[in-house]
Amino acid sequence: MSRIMLEPKVYIVGAGPGDPDLLTVRAQKLLAEGDVILFADSLVPRQILQWVRSDAEVIRTANKTLEEILPLMIDRVRSQKSVIRLHSGDPSLYGAVHEQMQALAAAEIEFEVIPGISAFQLAAARLKVELTVPELVQTIILTRISGRTQVPPTEELSSLAAHRASLCLYLSARHVQNAQDQLIQHYPSDCPVAVCFRLGWPDEKIWVVPLSEMTALTERENLIRTTLYVISPALEAMGGRMVQEKSEVRSRLYNPDHSHLFRPRPEPH
Repeated sequence: MSRIMLEPKVYIVGAGPGDPDLLTVRAQKLLAEGDVILFADSLVPRQILQWVRSDAEVIRTANKTLEEILPLMIDRVRSQKSVIRLHSGDPSLYGAVHEQMQALAAAEIEFEVIPGISAFQLAAARLKVELTVPELVQTIILTRISGRTQVPPTEELSSLAAHRASLCLYLSARHVQNAQDQLIQHYPSDCPVAVCFRLGWPDEKIWVVPLSEMTALTERENLIRTTLYVISPALEAMGGRMVQEKSEVRSRLYNPDHSHLFRPRPEPH
């Protein structure tokens, strides 16, 4: 099969949570055709690179600063090469992509962004749960707790938890006790929490525990990084088993009593 020549620019690609089968078709094609692959090897497993050309230049970036990475990308594009910049998950979430895009634009280097599956989406799939259950929860919050990277004061976890939405907590394992203390001010202590470690990696693990046990589980399993917490009333419906008092709740979309543009209400006889 003849190669498809890519344009000489930077392709910022979401690699998904780690499972190669969860790459988008676009991402897989770019990996197979790119001249240069830069990947965050601390967050993107090597199996993601199985489609990379044998003659492609592969550059690990876990030990590099932005000031080292950017000149590499700019130089390769100016040398008429296609550069695939692989980020874990989706580039729009906690990927340090903003400053890269700004710097590329300032250097007049063309770039394209390709979305990827985020960890919260894989978590819901693994748990076999919908995070927006009618009349139970209709909002998903993606956030993190303040650590070395501070969150704005208006986004403190204690204020976001007041919504009691499906809350997906990234990058917070090192501060789990602080997170639990703030969450338990608003969620019941027995609210289910899914603790998801290295989703999509071969050593993936998921535990579901009451909120009151979130810290204990994290410390017992020595979870320091690559951990996502999903705190949600929707977890009561995990695996299709709805709690008894909500057993009659269902979406209006496919309800025979609900009409819409593609399924108008029958005319009365």
